[in-house]
Amino acid sequence: MKEVIIATQNSGKAKEFEHIFNRYNIQVKSLLDLGDVTEIEENGETFEENALIKAREIAKKYKKLVIADDSGLEVDALNKRPGVYSARYAGEDRDDAKNIDKVLTELEGIEEKNRSARFVCALALVTENGEEYVVRGECEGQILTHRQGNEGFGYDPIFYLPSIQKTMAEIPKSEKNVLSHRADAFKKLENVLMDLM
Repeated sequence: MKEVIIATQNSGKAKEFEHIFNRYNIQVKSLLDLGDVTEIEENGETFEENALIKAREIAKKYKKLVIADDSGLEVDALNKRPGVYSARYAGEDRDDAKNIDKVLTELEGIEEKNRSARFVCALALVTENGEEYVVRGECEGQILTHRQGNEGFGYDPIFYLPSIQKTMAEIPKSEKNVLSHRADAFKKLENVLMDLM
């Protein structure tokens, strides 16, 4: 069975990737599985740059096929913030609740029609031989004024999908894995990945 390392210590992300890869009979290992607590400085200015920084570092360390993602929320009324700072928007402690509170506070008084946003995911794949591929996936939505739903992680409870009239936190994982920014990015990476397999 082919093995892919997902360069993340985020258990929510790792589970999403595992679910996606299951149908290809590909074994997924995250940095959590490897007991790797390496802190990689993500100093890129874009999601794509940060994903590549992570993938290169881990591929170099383990000499295996590595996929890294950098993802986050872009809110149009906030000039696309939090952007690449999504995970630490309210401070360095990566607190989802505080991050959500900060976004909601900054959007106070903004009308629903002006609360457009998108989840963005850049996926970088680096092979054992150092070949690099990067794709970008997006999922359009709106930011609510309050939380709704108990599924998902990150900004999911305030990210509303008008097409299904639910937040990301109100849909099951199986549905999220079809609609999400990560799913969109993965579809674009799929052909590359299948060739490499």
